[in-house]
Amino acid sequence: MKQKKIYLDYAATTPLALEVLREMLPYLKKDFGNPSSIHTLGQIAQEGLDKARERVANFLNCSISEIFFTGSATEANNLAIFGLIKSSQKRGVKPHIITTQIEHHAVLEPCKELKKQGVEITYLEVNKEGLVKISALEKAIKENTVLVSIIYANNEIGTIQPIVEIGKLLQITNSKLKTKIYFHTDAVQAVNYLDCDVEKLGVDLLTLSAHKIYGPKGVGALYIKQGSPISPLIYGGGHESGLRSGTENVAGIAGLGKAIEEIEKSKKDIKRIEKLRNKLIDNILKNIPKAKLNGSREHRLANNVNVSIPGAEGESMVIALDQKGIAVSTGSACSSRSLKPSHVLLALGLLPKEAHGSLRFSLGKYTQEEDINKVLAVLPKIVQRLRKISPFK
Repeated sequence: MKQKKIYLDYAATTPLALEVLREMLPYLKKDFGNPSSIHTLGQIAQEGLDKARERVANFLNCSISEIFFTGSATEANNLAIFGLIKSSQKRGVKPHIITTQIEHHAVLEPCKELKKQGVEITYLEVNKEGLVKISALEKAIKENTVLVSIIYANNEIGTIQPIVEIGKLLQITNSKLKTKIYFHTDAVQAVNYLDCDVEKLGVDLLTLSAHKIYGPKGVGALYIKQGSPISPLIYGGGHESGLRSGTENVAGIAGLGKAIEEIEKSKKDIKRIEKLRNKLIDNILKNIPKAKLNGSREHRLANNVNVSIPGAEGESMVIALDQKGIAVSTGSACSSRSLKPSHVLLALGLLPKEAHGSLRFSLGKYTQEEDINKVLAVLPKIVQRLRKISPFK
């Protein structure tokens, strides 16, 4: 009998939803025109872009002119950070960026590169639950601070940051300063589960990704509040209002638009996913000695479970679960091939060997209770076996 495959790695990527595929197919077949062309096929493609832009804008509660499509969320993060700093440097400002120790690499690496170029970077610490202190952010602000970039919900531990409170703090600060501090959030993991109304959040820049919301890979979007000074990183034909040159991936963008529209319909499923998440957390902590939850229990994404299991190596558990037909990860998919311990878990205060013994389960709209029951049936036995042969007893 063929073994059922159980997918619990939705934070890495999501399966393409059927309704999204249907939206994309016309632009891959008969409506294949270049949206920059003025003939009928080109105009049909342009209408596809306009429709997707309107759907994203409606979801974020912003103007369609504030939505810019990119080739990925990584590119969108790079455009937000490098684009803003490039623009501020043109004005003769020596810029200062505030971010956190637990950002995705798509934020940390641009900051690392900018530091080499003389930009001042402050990395805020987080508490043991992965939360930033508002008071620490306030203390870190300087006269030359131009950008605060803080992830909305962490991709590894699911901790949700107080973005609304941070936005309010920066609005108060901006009213006192002569120059504006811009606020960017990487909302890639948040879009499926949290309110992303940019007016409520108080953000100037927001990043999202199609393939995390049951859309296609290779498509991202950046919200840029009107008036925010962003310089392009890619030059060419002046696409996306001159901020992102290159012929648009019409089918992928149409898929993003449909995927984001479908989120509203599936919001009723969040409570069901959260209930399954709680069942998984409670039973792992109860049935596996010394297992520990990483991140906040209260301020946590509805679909995220990240646990450390002492005495069992993370990748060994992933492989063993995979052999049972269960797909999970040890953390961020972008760094899963790295032998270094998770920078996020180290920032929480975990020892390297504790970080190496971590597992991330991320649930989604196709997750069923029988899937969770299967994990709970096999995981304790896997841990018991691995602990017997572990050098870290």
